[in-house]
Amino acid sequence: MANIDLDKMLVKIKDSQWALADIDWDAPGAEQISPEQWPKLKAFMSDLMWIEHVGARGFAAMAKKAPTDTLREIYTWFHAEEQRHANAEMALMRRWGMLDGDELPEPNINLRLTIEWLDRYSDDMPLEVLGSVIPMLEIALDGALLKFLLEEVDDPLCHEVFEKINNDESRHLGVDFHVMEMLGAGKLHQLAVKTVGTVFNPKLILGVLAYAPLLNKMRDNIVAMGLKEERLYDAMNKYERIGGRTEEGRRNPWFQIISQHGKMVVNRSHPYHRPVDALVKLTGYIPNRMVGPVPTWVKGLTWRTTA
Repeated sequence: MANIDLDKMLVKIKDSQWALADIDWDAPGAEQISPEQWPKLKAFMSDLMWIEHVGARGFAAMAKKAPTDTLREIYTWFHAEEQRHANAEMALMRRWGMLDGDELPEPNINLRLTIEWLDRYSDDMPLEVLGSVIPMLEIALDGALLKFLLEEVDDPLCHEVFEKINNDESRHLGVDFHVMEMLGAGKLHQLAVKTVGTVFNPKLILGVLAYAPLLNKMRDNIVAMGLKEERLYDAMNKYERIGGRTEEGRRNPWFQIISQHGKMVVNRSHPYHRPVDALVKLTGYIPNRMVGPVPTWVKGLTWRTTA
Protein backbone atom coordinates (compact mmCIF):
# COMPACT_ATOMS: atom_id res chain seq x y z
CA MET A 1 0.00 0.00 0.00
CA ALA A 2 1.23 3.50 -0.84
CA ASN A 3 1.67 5.08 2.58
CA ILE A 4 0.43 8.53 3.49
CA ASP A 5 1.04 9.87 6.96
CA LEU A 6 -2.46 11.15 7.74
CA ASP A 7 -1.27 13.13 10.76
CA LYS A 8 1.18 15.07 8.57
CA MET A 9 -1.50 15.46 5.89
CA LEU A 10 -3.86 16.96 8.47
CA VAL A 11 -1.23 19.54 9.43
CA LYS A 12 -0.67 20.36 5.75
CA ILE A 13 -4.40 20.79 5.19
CA LYS A 14 -4.70 23.20 8.12
CA ASP A 15 -1.67 25.18 6.93
CA SER A 16 -3.05 25.48 3.38
CA GLN A 17 -6.39 27.12 4.14
CA TRP A 18 -7.55 30.17 2.16
CA ALA A 19 -10.65 32.35 2.18
CA LEU A 20 -12.74 34.20 -0.37
CA ALA A 21 -11.57 37.40 1.31
CA ASP A 22 -8.02 36.64 0.07
CA ILE A 23 -9.14 37.28 -3.52
CA ASP A 24 -9.72 40.64 -5.21
CA TRP A 25 -13.06 39.93 -6.86
CA ASP A 26 -13.10 43.37 -8.52
CA ALA A 27 -9.76 42.84 -10.31
CA PRO A 28 -9.73 43.48 -14.08
CA GLY A 29 -10.56 40.64 -16.45
CA ALA A 30 -14.29 39.99 -16.06
CA GLU A 31 -14.83 41.60 -19.47
CA GLN A 32 -12.91 38.70 -21.06
CA ILE A 33 -16.08 36.60 -21.00
CA SER A 34 -17.54 36.86 -24.50
CA PRO A 35 -21.30 37.18 -25.10
CA GLU A 36 -21.15 33.95 -27.11
CA GLN A 37 -19.73 31.83 -24.29
CA TRP A 38 -21.70 33.51 -21.49
CA PRO A 39 -24.90 31.34 -21.57
CA LYS A 40 -23.07 28.00 -21.77
CA LEU A 41 -20.52 29.12 -19.18
CA LYS A 42 -23.32 30.08 -16.81
CA ALA A 43 -24.86 26.60 -17.10
CA PHE A 44 -21.43 24.97 -16.74
CA MET A 45 -20.55 26.97 -13.63
CA SER A 46 -23.92 26.28 -12.06
CA ASP A 47 -23.48 22.54 -12.50
CA LEU A 48 -19.88 22.74 -11.29
CA MET A 49 -20.92 24.64 -8.17
CA TRP A 50 -23.55 22.04 -7.29
CA ILE A 51 -21.12 19.16 -7.90
CA GLU A 52 -18.79 20.76 -5.36
CA HIS A 53 -21.60 20.82 -2.84
CA VAL A 54 -22.51 17.22 -3.64
CA GLY A 55 -18.88 16.38 -2.81
CA ALA A 56 -19.15 18.36 0.42
CA ARG A 57 -22.18 16.34 1.51
CA GLY A 58 -20.34 13.14 0.64
CA PHE A 59 -17.38 14.09 2.82
CA ALA A 60 -19.74 14.96 5.68
CA ALA A 61 -21.18 11.45 5.49
CA MET A 62 -17.70 9.90 5.26
CA ALA A 63 -16.56 11.79 8.37
CA LYS A 64 -19.23 9.94 10.37
CA LYS A 65 -17.84 6.57 9.26
CA ALA A 66 -14.10 7.31 9.36
CA PRO A 67 -12.20 4.57 11.25
CA THR A 68 -9.81 7.00 13.00
CA ASP A 69 -10.10 10.41 14.62
CA THR A 70 -7.46 11.82 12.26
CA LEU A 71 -9.31 10.70 9.13
CA ARG A 72 -12.57 11.99 10.60
CA GLU A 73 -11.02 15.42 11.08
CA ILE A 74 -9.53 15.37 7.56
CA TYR A 75 -12.94 14.62 6.06
CA THR A 76 -14.45 17.44 8.12
CA TRP A 77 -11.89 19.84 6.64
CA PHE A 78 -12.56 18.47 3.14
CA HIS A 79 -16.28 19.08 3.68
CA ALA A 80 -15.54 22.74 4.47
CA GLU A 81 -13.17 23.04 1.51
CA GLU A 82 -15.74 21.73 -0.95
CA GLN A 83 -18.23 24.26 0.38
CA ARG A 84 -15.63 27.00 -0.09
CA HIS A 85 -15.06 25.84 -3.68
CA ALA A 86 -18.78 26.12 -4.34
CA ASN A 87 -18.83 29.59 -2.78
CA ALA A 88 -15.83 30.72 -4.87
CA GLU A 89 -17.51 29.49 -8.05
CA MET A 90 -20.63 31.41 -7.08
CA ALA A 91 -18.48 34.50 -6.56
CA LEU A 92 -17.08 34.07 -10.07
CA MET A 93 -20.61 33.76 -11.45
CA ARG A 94 -21.58 36.96 -9.67
CA ARG A 95 -18.43 38.68 -10.99
CA TRP A 96 -19.50 37.72 -14.51
CA GLY A 97 -23.06 39.00 -14.04
CA MET A 98 -24.66 35.57 -13.86
CA LEU A 99 -26.24 36.00 -10.41
CA ASP A 100 -28.16 38.84 -8.76
CA GLY A 101 -27.87 39.60 -5.04
CA ASP A 102 -27.91 36.43 -2.96
CA GLU A 103 -29.49 34.38 -5.74
CA LEU A 104 -28.47 30.72 -5.87
CA PRO A 105 -27.91 29.04 -9.25
CA GLU A 106 -30.83 26.76 -10.04
CA PRO A 107 -29.79 23.07 -9.94
CA ASN A 108 -31.11 20.95 -12.80
CA ILE A 109 -33.58 18.20 -11.93
CA ASN A 110 -30.92 15.47 -11.95
CA LEU A 111 -28.78 17.41 -9.50
CA ARG A 112 -31.86 18.01 -7.34
CA LEU A 113 -32.60 14.29 -7.25
CA THR A 114 -28.99 13.51 -6.34
CA ILE A 115 -28.99 16.15 -3.59
CA GLU A 116 -32.27 14.77 -2.26
CA TRP A 117 -30.82 11.25 -2.16
CA LEU A 118 -27.66 12.47 -0.42
CA ASP A 119 -29.73 14.27 2.18
CA ARG A 120 -31.83 11.18 2.91
CA TYR A 121 -29.48 8.25 2.55
CA SER A 122 -25.76 9.12 2.29
CA ASP A 123 -25.25 8.76 6.06
CA ASP A 124 -26.47 5.15 5.73
CA MET A 125 -24.00 4.22 2.99
CA PRO A 126 -20.83 2.30 3.96
CA LEU A 127 -17.48 4.05 3.70
CA GLU A 128 -16.50 1.56 0.96
CA VAL A 129 -19.10 3.04 -1.42
CA LEU A 130 -18.58 6.75 -0.72
CA GLY A 131 -14.82 6.32 -0.41
CA SER A 132 -14.65 4.88 -3.94
CA VAL A 133 -17.21 7.09 -5.70
CA ILE A 134 -15.92 10.45 -4.42
CA PRO A 135 -12.40 10.06 -5.90
CA MET A 136 -13.90 9.21 -9.31
CA LEU A 137 -15.92 12.44 -9.23
CA GLU A 138 -12.93 14.45 -8.03
CA ILE A 139 -10.55 13.05 -10.61
CA ALA A 140 -13.05 13.87 -13.38
CA LEU A 141 -13.41 17.36 -11.90
CA ASP A 142 -9.68 17.91 -11.60
CA GLY A 143 -8.56 16.07 -14.72
CA ALA A 144 -11.19 17.18 -17.22
CA LEU A 145 -13.65 19.87 -16.19
CA LEU A 146 -11.35 22.38 -14.50
CA LYS A 147 -8.59 22.12 -17.10
CA PHE A 148 -11.18 22.60 -19.84
CA LEU A 149 -12.63 25.61 -18.05
CA LEU A 150 -9.24 27.30 -17.75
CA GLU A 151 -8.60 26.79 -21.46
CA GLU A 152 -11.93 28.39 -22.36
CA VAL A 153 -11.93 31.35 -19.95
CA ASP A 154 -9.39 34.17 -20.26
CA ASP A 155 -10.26 35.99 -17.02
CA PRO A 156 -7.01 35.92 -14.94
CA LEU A 157 -8.97 35.87 -11.70
CA CYS A 158 -10.66 32.63 -12.78
CA HIS A 159 -7.21 31.06 -13.11
CA GLU A 160 -6.19 32.38 -9.69
CA VAL A 161 -9.28 30.93 -8.03
CA PHE A 162 -8.95 27.53 -9.65
CA GLU A 163 -5.28 27.29 -8.81
CA LYS A 164 -6.35 27.39 -5.16
CA ILE A 165 -9.15 24.89 -5.79
CA ASN A 166 -6.82 22.54 -7.66
CA ASN A 167 -4.32 22.59 -4.79
CA ASP A 168 -7.09 21.53 -2.42
CA GLU A 169 -8.28 18.82 -4.80
CA SER A 170 -4.79 17.34 -5.09
CA ARG A 171 -4.77 16.75 -1.32
CA HIS A 172 -8.28 15.29 -1.50
CA LEU A 173 -7.17 12.82 -4.17
CA GLY A 174 -4.09 11.79 -2.20
CA VAL A 175 -6.22 10.89 0.81
CA ASP A 176 -9.00 9.41 -1.38
CA PHE A 177 -6.74 6.86 -3.03
CA HIS A 178 -4.97 6.05 0.24
CA VAL A 179 -8.36 5.23 1.80
CA MET A 180 -9.44 3.20 -1.24
CA GLU A 181 -6.40 1.01 -0.72
CA MET A 182 -7.16 0.71 3.00
CA LEU A 183 -10.66 -0.48 2.09
CA GLY A 184 -9.23 -3.26 -0.09
CA ALA A 185 -6.93 -4.63 2.60
CA GLY A 186 -9.34 -7.19 4.10
CA LYS A 187 -9.94 -10.82 3.16
CA LEU A 188 -11.28 -11.06 -0.38
CA HIS A 189 -14.28 -13.28 0.38
CA GLN A 190 -15.34 -10.96 3.20
CA LEU A 191 -15.05 -7.92 0.90
CA ALA A 192 -17.10 -9.72 -1.76
CA VAL A 193 -19.89 -10.74 0.64
CA LYS A 194 -20.15 -7.21 2.04
CA THR A 195 -20.21 -5.74 -1.48
CA VAL A 196 -23.02 -8.06 -2.64
CA GLY A 197 -25.09 -7.11 0.38
CA THR A 198 -24.62 -3.41 -0.35
CA VAL A 199 -25.33 -3.71 -4.09
CA PHE A 200 -28.83 -4.97 -3.36
CA ASN A 201 -29.55 -2.30 -0.74
CA PRO A 202 -32.68 -0.46 -1.96
CA LYS A 203 -31.22 2.86 -0.80
CA LEU A 204 -28.16 2.34 -3.00
CA ILE A 205 -30.36 1.37 -5.95
CA LEU A 206 -32.27 4.64 -5.55
CA GLY A 207 -28.93 6.46 -5.50
CA VAL A 208 -27.84 4.80 -8.74
CA LEU A 209 -31.15 5.81 -10.38
CA ALA A 210 -30.39 9.44 -9.46
CA TYR A 211 -26.65 9.36 -10.11
CA ALA A 212 -26.56 7.60 -13.51
CA PRO A 213 -28.75 10.10 -15.44
CA LEU A 214 -26.90 13.00 -13.79
CA LEU A 215 -23.58 11.71 -15.15
CA ASN A 216 -25.04 11.21 -18.63
CA LYS A 217 -26.59 14.65 -18.73
CA MET A 218 -23.44 16.39 -17.55
CA ARG A 219 -21.26 14.34 -19.88
CA ASP A 220 -23.27 15.45 -22.89
CA ASN A 221 -23.45 19.07 -21.70
CA ILE A 222 -19.70 19.47 -21.37
CA VAL A 223 -19.00 17.70 -24.65
CA ALA A 224 -21.48 20.11 -26.29
CA MET A 225 -19.43 22.96 -24.83
CA GLY A 226 -16.37 21.66 -26.66
CA LEU A 227 -14.69 19.26 -24.20
CA LYS A 228 -12.94 16.54 -26.18
CA GLU A 229 -14.07 13.07 -25.22
CA GLU A 230 -10.42 12.02 -24.94
CA ARG A 231 -10.25 14.15 -21.77
CA LEU A 232 -12.95 12.02 -20.18
CA TYR A 233 -11.18 8.82 -21.22
CA ASP A 234 -7.95 10.17 -19.73
CA ALA A 235 -9.70 10.98 -16.44
CA MET A 236 -11.21 7.48 -16.16
CA ASN A 237 -7.87 5.89 -17.08
CA LYS A 238 -6.19 7.95 -14.35
CA TYR A 239 -8.73 6.72 -11.80
CA GLU A 240 -8.08 3.12 -12.82
CA ARG A 241 -4.30 3.56 -12.97
CA ILE A 242 -3.92 5.21 -9.55
CA GLY A 243 -6.67 3.28 -7.80
CA GLY A 244 -5.26 -0.01 -9.07
CA ARG A 245 -1.57 0.71 -8.51
CA THR A 246 -1.39 -1.66 -5.52
CA GLU A 247 -2.78 -5.08 -4.76
CA GLU A 248 -4.94 -3.62 -1.97
CA GLY A 249 -6.42 -1.09 -4.36
CA ARG A 250 -7.22 -3.75 -6.96
CA ARG A 251 -8.83 -5.93 -4.30
CA ASN A 252 -11.33 -3.20 -3.43
CA PRO A 253 -14.54 -4.45 -5.13
CA TRP A 254 -16.01 -0.95 -5.32
CA PHE A 255 -12.94 0.29 -7.16
CA GLN A 256 -13.52 -2.43 -9.75
CA ILE A 257 -17.24 -1.64 -10.05
CA ILE A 258 -16.72 2.11 -10.41
CA SER A 259 -13.84 1.67 -12.86
CA GLN A 260 -16.05 -0.37 -15.17
CA HIS A 261 -18.95 2.04 -14.75
CA GLY A 262 -16.71 5.01 -15.61
CA LYS A 263 -15.63 3.33 -18.84
CA MET A 264 -19.27 2.87 -19.84
CA VAL A 265 -20.15 6.47 -19.02
CA VAL A 266 -17.46 8.01 -21.22
CA ASN A 267 -18.06 5.60 -24.13
CA ARG A 268 -21.14 7.04 -25.85
CA SER A 269 -21.54 3.99 -28.12
CA HIS A 270 -21.93 1.57 -25.18
CA PRO A 271 -25.43 0.00 -24.83
CA TYR A 272 -25.45 1.23 -21.22
CA HIS A 273 -26.52 4.65 -22.46
CA ARG A 274 -29.85 3.55 -23.91
CA PRO A 275 -31.69 2.95 -20.61
CA VAL A 276 -29.84 5.79 -18.89
CA ASP A 277 -30.74 8.25 -21.66
CA ALA A 278 -34.34 7.15 -21.19
CA LEU A 279 -33.99 7.99 -17.49
CA VAL A 280 -32.61 11.42 -18.38
CA LYS A 281 -35.65 12.05 -20.58
CA LEU A 282 -38.03 10.70 -17.96
CA THR A 283 -36.61 12.79 -15.12
CA GLY A 284 -36.92 15.85 -17.35
CA TYR A 285 -40.69 15.61 -16.89
CA ILE A 286 -40.48 15.76 -13.09
CA PRO A 287 -41.61 19.19 -11.83
CA ASN A 288 -39.39 20.75 -9.16
CA ARG A 289 -42.28 20.95 -6.72
CA MET A 290 -42.39 17.13 -6.59
CA VAL A 291 -38.79 16.92 -5.38
CA GLY A 292 -39.40 19.00 -2.30
CA PRO A 293 -37.50 21.97 -0.88
CA VAL A 294 -33.74 22.26 -1.17
CA PRO A 295 -32.14 20.79 2.01
CA THR A 296 -31.30 23.31 4.70
CA TRP A 297 -27.55 22.56 4.48
CA VAL A 298 -27.54 24.14 1.03
CA LYS A 299 -28.37 27.49 2.63
CA GLY A 300 -24.76 27.68 3.80
CA LEU A 301 -23.78 28.60 0.24
CA THR A 302 -22.84 32.22 -0.33
CA TRP A 303 -20.59 34.22 -2.62
CA ARG A 304 -19.87 36.72 0.17
CA THR A 305 -16.24 37.02 1.26
CA THR A 306 -17.13 36.61 4.93
CA ALA A 307 -17.74 32.88 4.24
